[in-house]
Amino acid sequence: MNTAAIDLKQLRRDLRRQRRQVNIFQQRQAAQAILKHLRRSPMLHQSQKVGLYLDAFGEIATKNLIEYCFKLGKQVYLPKICNMNQHLHWVKISRQQFYSRRFALHRLGMLEPQQRGVAVQHLDMLCMPLLACDVTGMRLGMGGGFYDRTLAKAKQRPYRLGLAHQFQKLACVLPHQAWDQPLHALCTPESYQYFNR
Repeated sequence: MNTAAIDLKQLRRDLRRQRRQVNIFQQRQAAQAILKHLRRSPMLHQSQKVGLYLDAFGEIATKNLIEYCFKLGKQVYLPKICNMNQHLHWVKISRQQFYSRRFALHRLGMLEPQQRGVAVQHLDMLCMPLLACDVTGMRLGMGGGFYDRTLAKAKQRPYRLGLAHQFQKLACVLPHQAWDQPLHALCTPESYQYFNR
């Protein structure tokens, strides 16, 4: 695929549509395969503070992974959008809060915790949703720039892991801007790929 010829707006539209078409059975299979990879991940086992997300738009489902982190005694953090600067803050949640679904619906359509959060540098590992990832580890998000803005101020921490369906792993180099934030690794149902950082 020619980098110059890639229309990011059209690519986002196509990938959003494809992601919405993933059925419940496929979603469940993908989440189980990814959890299987992550059970063998040294980075997850070394990390105490793990940032995750609540899936809402066909992303890789995180329920099993969140439960696994609680089982391992990890501290689980979920993102909350700060209205002042449009950065993500990370809110530590309890197992009880997760199971009782005590979250608020954001105007963009996802659930988020309401307590005060911490900066992303506080986390050891961050598992991120995405629309696509290219061969260099550049992540294409939904277009809001929340993760890129947040991670631009955190060059060293946390370890950045993208979670994706297989069709979101692209065999090309996506055009990107100076502020776009790359991943350390990408986990799909079929593979766990590291990038040189």
